[in-house]
Amino acid sequence: MSISLKSQVFAGNPIRSKTSKSTDPFSPTSAFQTLKVLLSGQPNFQEPSFPKFKVLLFRKGRPLAGSTGDLVKKWHLGWLSFGDFKDLLEGSEVKLSDDLLVYLGCKTEEIEEDSVVYWAIDVSEGASLVQKLGSKQLCFVELRTLMVATDWADDGPMGELAIAGHARTLLEWHNATRFCGACGEMLVSAEAGTRKQCIKDSCKKRIYPRVDPVVIMLVIDKENDRALLSRQSRFVPRMWSCLAGFLEPGESLEEAVRRETWEETGIKVGEVAYHSSQPWPVGPSSMPCQLMIGFFAYATSLEINVDKSELDDAKWHNREDVKKALTFAEYEKAQKTSANKIDQMCKGVARGQNVASDFNVESGELAPMFVPGPYAIAHYLISSWAHQVSINGNQTPNTGVDSRL
Repeated sequence: MSISLKSQVFAGNPIRSKTSKSTDPFSPTSAFQTLKVLLSGQPNFQEPSFPKFKVLLFRKGRPLAGSTGDLVKKWHLGWLSFGDFKDLLEGSEVKLSDDLLVYLGCKTEEIEEDSVVYWAIDVSEGASLVQKLGSKQLCFVELRTLMVATDWADDGPMGELAIAGHARTLLEWHNATRFCGACGEMLVSAEAGTRKQCIKDSCKKRIYPRVDPVVIMLVIDKENDRALLSRQSRFVPRMWSCLAGFLEPGESLEEAVRRETWEETGIKVGEVAYHSSQPWPVGPSSMPCQLMIGFFAYATSLEINVDKSELDDAKWHNREDVKKALTFAEYEKAQKTSANKIDQMCKGVARGQNVASDFNVESGELAPMFVPGPYAIAHYLISSWAHQVSINGNQTPNTGVDSRL
C-alpha cells in the first residue's frame, strides 16, 4: 500500500496568512478593526459584505466538529458564521469581547465577496453551549480523535486538521501566557491574538507564541540491518515507536539526538541525518506547541541499557519484522472506527470504544507489534527505513514524506 502526502499531518495549513500589508482587508490588523466594530454594537453600522468572518469554537482544547452522516463517515470542523456565533453566545456564560478571538488566517477568492477570514475562540466557560450545539449535531471532539479519524488521502480534512491544530496551539498559548516574564505585569492580546504585550508602560515587552522543539529519531544499526524501537508505559499494548526528547538550551539538534539516545538506552550515536519535521499540537495543554524534528541516527554501540524511568523497554528489530509491523497494523480500520465514533458523538450517542485497540491482522489474530499510524512522523521515519534501497552496501534513506506501508 502506498501513501503520498503533500506535507506531514498538521502541516500544510491552507489559511495561514501570507500578507504583511496592514491595509489589506484580510490582514490581522484590518480584520481586527472590522471585528471590533462588529462587536461594538454601534447603531446604524452596516456589516460589510466582505470579508466574511467564520469562527471556530474550542472547549477544553477540543474543536467543534460535525459529521457528514453519509455511509462513509467524514468529519468536518463546525465553523459558524459571525452572525450565528453572536446569536449562540447571547445569554451564555461567555462574555464576548474582541480580545477573546484569535486570528487564524484567510482564504481569498477572485470574487472578494466570497473571501473569508477565520477566527478561533475558547468557550470553555460556556457549559450551556454544549446542549445548544448538540441540537445542531455539533460537538467538541478531542483533536487526537480527529487526527486518527482523518483520511490522509483527502486534502479537505487534512487541511482542516492543520487549521484545528494551529488554532489549539494559539488558544492554549493564550491561556497559559497571562503575565509578563520580565516584570510580572498582565499581558494583553495584540495584533488580533497573534502575539501578546505587557501593559506596563516602562516594559511593553512583546511576547510571541512559543514553539517547543522535540527531536525524534530512528536509531539504526547499519552493520546488522536493524532499527531500535522503544515502548513507553502510556503506549497501548504492542505499540513500539522511535525515541524522542526535548531540546535543551545551548544544544544543537544533533547533540540532542545523541544525548537523548544515550540517556534512554545507553547507545552511542555517530552520524545524524535529518528526515523531516511535523507540528504536533495534540500533546497536553501545557505543551501544545511542539515541533517534532525527525532524524535517522546511526549507532556506534549496540548494547542496550534502558532507563526505566523513561522507557518500559527498547529492542533492536530487523527490517523484515518492521515491515510486518507496518503491514499488520490496520490503520484504515482505526480511521473508519474513529470517524464512526465522531458521527455517533455528534448524534448524541456516547461510545467509549478505544480505537487504538483495533490493530489486528486480517486473520483476526493479534499483531505481535505495530507502530504509530500515518498521522505521526514516527511512522514515516520507520517506514522510510524499512523500505529504503541499498546501494553499494550503503543505506540511502528516503527523506520525503512519501512512503510505503
